[in-house]
Order: sequence, then structure tokens, then C-alpha cells
Amino acid sequence: MTVQYIEPTQESGRRFFTNNIRGEVIMLNLLRFREWADYTQSPALKPITPVTGTEAFDRYIALALPCLRRTGGDLLFLGKSDYFLIGPENERWDCVMLVKQKSKESMLSMTHDVEYMSSLAHRTAAIEDSRLLPVTSNVLGAM
Repeated sequence: MTVQYIEPTQESGRRFFTNNIRGEVIMLNLLRFREWADYTQSPALKPITPVTGTEAFDRYIALALPCLRRTGGDLLFLGKSDYFLIGPENERWDCVMLVKQKSKESMLSMTHDVEYMSSLAHRTAAIEDSRLLPVTSNVLGAM
């Protein structure tokens, strides 16, 4: 059975918010979409006509982006992806997304935004698997 990663674990969330990250954080997202969105966890939001995972993710972005910008963040890049040039040959990602947060605290504040929290149902319906890597600038001495 393949493990899928949709949400942070309690441990990974604790580690992120208690580490010594200061200032701006770029979130590198690798996303694999479901062929058809699965609204099992949010049946009230299920569209009358089935939508693809990509279409459900577009709904998430449309709802989440204003919330992100209210907290000082922004969507830096959203692009189509496929297979790795360097990496596992059997691993495929449909989308790469770079999200800027002004701080880890501003990212945490989004969890108190009702609009943002309701947008997550579309993300959950859309995503088959994902990876999220927080990146900070100037972490290497050579930079």
C-alpha cells in the first residue's frame, strides 16, 4: 500500500512551528491530482456535475488566494509538471506551486480564517498525493 501525504502530521506541524525559522518562508508544493475530485469528506460542496482534481484545485486557489494575500503572502508560481529529470522514474507530479508567506506566524494565522478553512475542502477533494517543503533564504554560507 502506498502512503499518501495530503495534510501535515501533528509531529511535522509541531516541528515546523517550533523551529527557528525567522522571516519569509517559501512553500514548495508538489501536487498530484485525482482524476476525479473526491468530495466524500465534504458532500455539501460536491458539484452536481463531477469535476476533475485539477478543476477542484482551481476552486481551492480561487478561494484561498485572497486569504493568503490578506495575511501578507502570495502565490509566486503555479505550473504544470510531469516526471523528474533527476529523481525516481516512476514518480510523477502534476503541478508545482511556490507560495510565499511573510512568516510562519502569518501562515498559522490562516488557520483562523473561516474562508480559508472552508477552501481546504476543495484542496482535499483535488489532491491524490502531495509534498510540501518549507524553504528559507540564505541557509547556506555560500549564498
